[in-house]
Amino acid sequence: MSDHKTVVRQGIAASPGYAVSRAYILKREPYVPERLSVADPAAEQERFREAVDFAVNEIDGIRQAMEEKLGASKAEIFEGHLLLLRDPELLDTVVANIGEQRLNAEYALLEVSRMYIEIFEGMDNELLRARAIDIADVSERVMNRLRGLPHVDVSAWTEPCVLIAEELAPSDTARLNPDIVKAIVSEAGSRTSHSAIMARSLDIPAIVGAGPGLTDIPQGAEVVVDALTGELIVHPTEEQKRVFTEKMERYESRRQELRKLKDLPSVTRDGHRVELAANIGKLEDLEKALDNGAEGIGLFRTEFLYMDRSSMPGEDEQFGIYKHALQRMEGKPVVIRTLDIGGDKELPYMSLPKESNPFLGQRAIRLCLARDDLFRTQLRALLRASAFGNLKIMFPMIAVLEEWRQAKAILLEEKARLIGQGVEVSEELELGMMVEVPAAALLADQFAREVDFFSIGTNDLIQYTMAADRMNEAVSGLYQPCHPAILRLIGMVAEAAGRHGKWVGMCGEMAGDAKAIPLLVGLGLHELSMSAASILAAREAVRGLNREELVPFAKQALSMGSQAEVEAHLQTLHRL
Repeated sequence: MSDHKTVVRQGIAASPGYAVSRAYILKREPYVPERLSVADPAAEQERFREAVDFAVNEIDGIRQAMEEKLGASKAEIFEGHLLLLRDPELLDTVVANIGEQRLNAEYALLEVSRMYIEIFEGMDNELLRARAIDIADVSERVMNRLRGLPHVDVSAWTEPCVLIAEELAPSDTARLNPDIVKAIVSEAGSRTSHSAIMARSLDIPAIVGAGPGLTDIPQGAEVVVDALTGELIVHPTEEQKRVFTEKMERYESRRQELRKLKDLPSVTRDGHRVELAANIGKLEDLEKALDNGAEGIGLFRTEFLYMDRSSMPGEDEQFGIYKHALQRMEGKPVVIRTLDIGGDKELPYMSLPKESNPFLGQRAIRLCLARDDLFRTQLRALLRASAFGNLKIMFPMIAVLEEWRQAKAILLEEKARLIGQGVEVSEELELGMMVEVPAAALLADQFAREVDFFSIGTNDLIQYTMAADRMNEAVSGLYQPCHPAILRLIGMVAEAAGRHGKWVGMCGEMAGDAKAIPLLVGLGLHELSMSAASILAAREAVRGLNREELVPFAKQALSMGSQAEVEAHLQTLHRL
């Protein structure tokens, strides 16, 4: 029995799974170089450039190794690191400071990297804040070269462990061996940080945002990681280890059982088909979608094509991406959402004006209509690609009929222009809209006369309906997907679509919630789109349901007064 006191820490589950192992604490001591005056600034500038070149070669080697190991998509992050190390604004500032102030390279690098890190850390956008980590990572690599020290090489570890760090650099994560590193736990970070994305790619369980003091855990301490709940147990008891070992076995056994459903149809017991599709952000996500039995792509988030780069993607580049997606899906439906920028998603190179409340500002379709030059470029690329598969285009953040009509008119103008140029455009192209704004749900009967389909984006619909930011812990309790108010809006959209012979899907997080699926099927949704990892569990849920019995069951839920009542109602489902 251990003499140590058991400690439980709570973080954010970022990559699912379990682990029981010894802690390896990756603790980098902060280095603050002394400010020195150099006699030969030119030589010092050359020393800095040599260190940068060394870091470039080192990162390029990691990138090539990652490309061989996990494919080109997973190595893309290191292209970003290389861009940073070739960024003239960043490098020229360091070189200028060395020359003008006769500074030593170490101190000049520290000053400039701190400035950029503070800028990115102060941004509202979570993805852009993550760039601060990238800058810190590449700066540390250059600094170590200047100091004559090797960069910490996490790929050299040989003993099974749970890696614990303040914040893991993406280059560290990329080189981890999943056979050795059983899980990752970090003090800081988010589900969208690059290290979390890399952990999911490597299928390593990960917890992020577990709070300060984590790296004070004794080196080699026994730990248990539950990356489904975000729980870390330090110095677990024998009973806790036994329980978690059983959880691990059940988790793996269930994953294997679900794999058997990969090629089975998503049909209820009474023969009602519900299409289960995948949400993707880039081409590389297609393989995971297909591997998990996706029957289509219900949401292609095209904004990710515009992010992590220094300029707008052109028409031909976008056309190639959309064409590849359609061809790879071999006739299965692919719903591509037009650019959804604004809110928490920014593009630094667009220099969008600062808004006091960006979620209620000029975002998504509002921005595209205001900047129809970039909108038309994307629409032309989509229209050209439509000839190569089963494309459906949808507009995000539609609130009023005028927005829908204006967006559709622009699309038809570009379609006519392309056809006039002799470009083939599909005549089977469906055009739909996302329902994210309560006004759109309330007016669904009017929209249903004009659209080909609806896709309900519950992430925003819930926030706007409940006036509660789901990322704000103080009000996160109001983020209630199964609240009757939300269910009524979903029901209104489904009913309006049904009356006009249109189909309705859902692409928010709620679509992949097995608990909510009986309500969604009962309310009349035809398609549910979710993360690829959720598809097989959703298929299992659908195949166990009887839709005819779920229609009155869901109708009952609409008449209830709280989410708690709906959840209690769902507990009676096994009686059906």
